Amino acid sequence: MRQLDKTKIISLKETFDTIVQTIEDEQVEFWYARELMALLGYARWENFEVAISRAIESCKTTEIVPSDHFREVTKMIALGKGANRPVKDFMLTRYACYLIAQNGDPKKEEIAFAQCYFAVQTRRQEIIEERMQFIERTEAKERLKESEKQLSQNIYERGVDDKGFGRIRSKGDTALFGGYSTTDMKKRLGVKDNRPLADFLPTVTIAAKNLATELTNYNVENKNLYGEVLITTEHIQNNVSIRELLAQRGIKPENLPVSVDIKKLERKVKADTKKLADTSRKLPNKNDS
Repeated sequence: MRQLDKTKIISLKETFDTIVQTIEDEQVEFWYARELMALLGYARWENFEVAISRAIESCKTTEIVPSDHFREVTKMIALGKGANRPVKDFMLTRYACYLIAQNGDPKKEEIAFAQCYFAVQTRRQEIIEERMQFIERTEAKERLKESEKQLSQNIYERGVDDKGFGRIRSKGDTALFGGYSTTDMKKRLGVKDNRPLADFLPTVTIAAKNLATELTNYNVENKNLYGEVLITTEHIQNNVSIRELLAQRGIKPENLPVSVDIKKLERKVKADTKKLADTSRKLPNKNDS
């Protein structure tokens, strides 16, 4: 997910708010697919219809009736000189829009925003921002997990076992946190010994750890480093460099406040998402609309 600044979030929210429709008697919010299409970065209806089809299939797998959230309709579009042509469209509930966004490319900022916008049962900007920040932090942690896994594999082939990997990672943390070891930082932030430190770090620190690890991966391979001593030196140097970069922006990782336990946030988001289909009001029956 691309990180969006507050101004961009406000702009996107206002744009998405302008196309919401309401069935007054039913108090049902819905969106027309052709209006939503452009906001999600799609240029061709044929491509967007594929995303709708995937979302409908996702709906079926959860044993939710698709017609409650996806309603095919026909709209007339002007061709010029007074002529009109019927085109296919869909009425989409909030839940339907959320499923479509989930099937889109999260690298597109419009899709990333939509995943959060439609996931929450409110259009309050601060709630949308909080969810986006959580997703950005989660994705940063996943990238760190993957880079550390790659480093573990790389150095195992170069004579370093699991205990050696643990020592290398810990010394990298000590360099990044200005002399505080992983254990020191856990005590500093009130993190239990059996929990990963990264679960309580802010996004910027997780991203810093990931960048240092990626640099180590790159140089281990390209410099053909072998053995714990050389790889440790490389990892320490990379973390020192990242620390210096952060310092230029006035950031000291060891002084940043503890973040909410990411596992706790994950459980909350999963619970909220699970309830989304039930709390998103259904489209009325065709005979009633």
